[in-house]
Amino acid sequence: MTLIRMQPGSSSTSPGPQTVNEVMEVAGPQVCDDMTVEVALAVMASARTEHLLVCDEDGLCTGLVTRAQLIAVRDSATYDDQIRLRAVPGDQGLFTSPLTPTAEAEHAMRHRRLDALPVIDEQGCALGVLALAR
Repeated sequence: MTLIRMQPGSSSTSPGPQTVNEVMEVAGPQVCDDMTVEVALAVMASARTEHLLVCDEDGLCTGLVTRAQLIAVRDSATYDDQIRLRAVPGDQGLFTSPLTPTAEAEHAMRHRRLDALPVIDEQGCALGVLALAR
C-alpha cells in the first residue's frame, strides 16, 4: 500500500512528503453518530465515497466508518433499521495529527490494517483523511 496523494509538483528527487498535512485528503462528508446505517449508506452512495467521518453532537470527530463496515452490519443477523453509527463496531477513536510524520502514520496504518484514518486538529475537529491505496 502507498499513500494516495502526493504533494502536487513534487519532483522525483525530493524526499517525499514529510507530514500528514502534505498528503491528507480534504475532509469529505461528515455525519453525526446518531445517523442510521441505512442513511449513512445512502450518503456514501450520493457522495461516491468509501468512508464517512463520524462526529458527535458537539461536532468533534469520533472516528470513521467505511462502506464495508456498514454493509457488514446491515447484512448481519442482528440488524434492524434503527442501528446508529455510534453502535457500529470498528476503529473508533483512532486519529492522527496533521503534524505526524508521513512515514510514522503510514506505518501505524499498515500495522492496524487501516485503509483510512481521520486527521484531526488539537480540538478534535476533522481536517481531512489520510488514505492508503492498495
